[in-house]
Amino acid sequence: MGTLLVIAKEPRPGRVKTRLTPPFTPDEAAALAEASLADTLRAVAATPARRRVLVLDGSPGPWLPPGFDVVPQCAGGLDERLAAAFAGCSGPALLVGMDTPQVTPDLLDVDFAGCDAYFGPAEDGGFWALGLARPDPALLRGVPMSTPVTGAVQRERLLAAGLRVRDLPPLRDVDTAADARAVAALAPQGLFAARLAACGAVTDTRVTR
Repeated sequence: MGTLLVIAKEPRPGRVKTRLTPPFTPDEAAALAEASLADTLRAVAATPARRRVLVLDGSPGPWLPPGFDVVPQCAGGLDERLAAAFAGCSGPALLVGMDTPQVTPDLLDVDFAGCDAYFGPAEDGGFWALGLARPDPALLRGVPMSTPVTGAVQRERLLAAGLRVRDLPPLRDVDTAADARAVAALAPQGLFAARLAACGAVTDTRVTR
């Protein structure tokens, strides 16, 4: 594998996972976001790659493992920021976000032999992974982001460019409390599941008082 990219926001209260509030407080939502990011970075760190890059909005914290280059996100919409992330790669690259802590090294260890692109659909209609054998930022610019058809439009863009697309299994993003519970059940040994359990205990205490 050439480059593994993770695009993420610094997990600060009020800036990340705002749809988790309520039932969680902004501090708890940020703690869950940090755990999700940490689990994702751990999976990426365990995946064979020539280079690992965190494309970050904000500043790195103690959750960042060694072995990652950190580059700032550019200005603009998400499509522009994703395009810029790929623009910084000179060979095959796979990009993932920070919202799927259940991701594993096996899912990320892709082989571009016989295909030009990898596409990982998200259950909410977006996508959790995008891989390009020859990164071309134009393949992402103009794709409407954060809509129920984002994934379909992005995949069609790849096909329209004549690329041979190989699909990865669909994964569920963590956006809501229901998502968080479902994803934690899929990866019960991860930091995200442990953090959710701790937040849940605190939330239950507040409710019963």
